[in-house]
Amino acid sequence: MQPDTSRGTNRIRTAVVLALVLGLPLFHLANLGKLYGGLGTRWSGEAAWLTFVTLILAYVLVVERRPLSSLGFRRPTAFGLSLGVLAAIVIIAGDAAISVVEAVLHLTVKPQIAALFTTPLWFRVWLTTRAAIAEEIAFRGFGFERLAELAGSRYVAAAATFALFALAHYTGGGLALFLVAAWGGLVLTLLYLWRRNLWVTITAHWLTDAVGFLIMPLLRAHH
Repeated sequence: MQPDTSRGTNRIRTAVVLALVLGLPLFHLANLGKLYGGLGTRWSGEAAWLTFVTLILAYVLVVERRPLSSLGFRRPTAFGLSLGVLAAIVIIAGDAAISVVEAVLHLTVKPQIAALFTTPLWFRVWLTTRAAIAEEIAFRGFGFERLAELAGSRYVAAAATFALFALAHYTGGGLALFLVAAWGGLVLTLLYLWRRNLWVTITAHWLTDAVGFLIMPLLRAHH
């Protein structure tokens, strides 16, 4: 009976941690950090995200005693990274179409998200990198992989993590950000479902955010 008991305990533990990993972003971690971090408006939110990701990695390595490959950190290949670039192009093209619809409907992101576009370039580079790595680890890495194990279905895991990824952006940025995140999340989820390599989705995620946070503000400034 001991092996069965241990297996059941591990499943319960995984389910609890999984609920925290997928649930906490719904409460907009950056805002939670600003409330309780004490490091100022800019870095308290980032400290919350760094703590969040560090705890996920520590849990996998120390508690589960599993390698980071169990989160999808597998050896990157030229083909896989090329797919990441292609996926970014697809996401960006979709975002352009969505932006037209949002302009017609007069949809805008919440003020705290809009304010990020006015932060220094170096900080936006940091945000772009942190978001790509942290969100992919939480949703496509730990979220997808552990939920697939618990549910016994990759497709259930894909659907659930996609929905929660989009919802987390809705709670943080409103309907305008939700539409963009839902489209990007769909492409990233399908890409991970196909390749199961986190470096591929991190590449696509980073390039997509880089266009939005780094390139577009510079183009607007020159006009």
